Order: sequence, then structure tokens, then C-alpha cells
Amino acid sequence: MPSIKTFVIVLIFALLATFANAQEQAAAEARVKKTQDFHVTGDGSNPAWKNADWIPLNKREGGNHEYMARFKVLYSDTGIYFLMNGTDKVLTATMQNDFDDLWNEDVFEVFLWTDEQHPIYFEYEISPLNKELPIIIPNFDGKFLGWRPWHYEGDRKTKKAVKILGGEAKSGASIEGWSAEVFFPYALLNPLQNVPPKSGTRWRANVYRVDYDDKKTTQWDWARVGTSFHEYKKFGTLVFE
Repeated sequence: MPSIKTFVIVLIFALLATFANAQEQAAAEARVKKTQDFHVTGDGSNPAWKNADWIPLNKREGGNHEYMARFKVLYSDTGIYFLMNGTDKVLTATMQNDFDDLWNEDVFEVFLWTDEQHPIYFEYEISPLNKELPIIIPNFDGKFLGWRPWHYEGDRKTKKAVKILGGEAKSGASIEGWSAEVFFPYALLNPLQNVPPKSGTRWRANVYRVDYDDKKTTQWDWARVGTSFHEYKKFGTLVFE
């Protein structure tokens, strides 16, 4: 029969693990600075990005690649900007069309849950070949499906660019990394609530990366989620300044 001392030690370790996990979840918060609108280039070369800090993504359990992944975020009167960057060795992407199943190849993903009163959020995916997948997701107790934007044109359309480091923007190319820069106009998020944000507004959000080099899969997340990227109640928080 275990002694009281053994029981206490086990209990202490369990409490420490719980506390560490709670701290990890609480740490997924980022302050978003305001900017004037600017042109996206794919590499974050606009001086506006100097006002935003890099936020690291966490490699998820079972990851096979020792790559780095990170992002920055800014907002303006008309939309929100994301800059995502990561090291890589092979450009594992073949899909040539927007709205393809981009998550099955190398990809960065952004999820924006603007109003916690409703289980509806925006999902965006972008590939190293600069193909995109913007959709709205209604998620009712884990039952969800993506809906494509209607009249996806004009001021409702994203502005996006990708930059490949150390290689060609070509399927199978040897590269050193890639970055994606995207502007999401608030008009695209309509009719999600709590949009546009103002100083003090809080949105729940997450950022992911998936890489498929050498027929192995590695995933990264900002806020730690379980088996599904769609565990929106575990998303981090963007706090707009």
C-alpha cells in the first residue's frame, strides 16, 4: 500500500503539471498595435512591422521536423494584418487553386473567433504557392463545416503575398523557409460580431502551421489545442491597443 509520503509527492507533481498547463494556456495572449494601412509584400519588409513583436508557435506532440514557426499581427481602421514565417527544407505543395484542400500540404492557418457569444469563426489558410482558403465556420459542439465567402471581390477580398527563402516557388523545390503576409478586411468578416475592433476589444484566435516534408507531418500551434485545430474554446486572445 502506498505511503502517505508517496501519495503527497504524486499529488504535488499532479498539481504542478496542472499549474504549468494553466500558465501555458494563460500565456496565449498577444497585444495588437494599430497601424496605417500598407502594402503587403510577403516578407514583412514594410516598416510598420517593426512595431510588432514576433510570437513563436509551439511544435505539437509527434512533430518530426526541427523547424521554426512564428507570426506577427497588426490592425488598422479597415482590417487586420498577419505575417507568418518559418524555416523549411522542401516546398511540399502542389495545389494550384484557391479553395483547394490546402491543409493536406504545407500551410499556415489563422483562426479568428471575434465574439464568444456565438460558435462561429473565420478560418484562413495560405500555401507557399500563394493559394488561399478563406471560410466561415459554424461549429456546434464539434459539428462544423466551412462556408465560402459570397461576392468575394473588391473590398471583401484579402490582400496576400508569399516569399520563398533560399529557393524557388516551385513544388518540390529545396528551400530554407517561407513567409506569408495577409490582410483581412473587416468587410470579409461580415456579419461576425464585435467587428471592427477598437482599443480594448478582445478576439479569441489561433495560428497554426503544418509541414509535410519527407512524408512526415509536423504541426505547430500558438494556443495549445488538442487533436483538432477547431477546439475554439482553447484559442488564445488578441487584445487590441
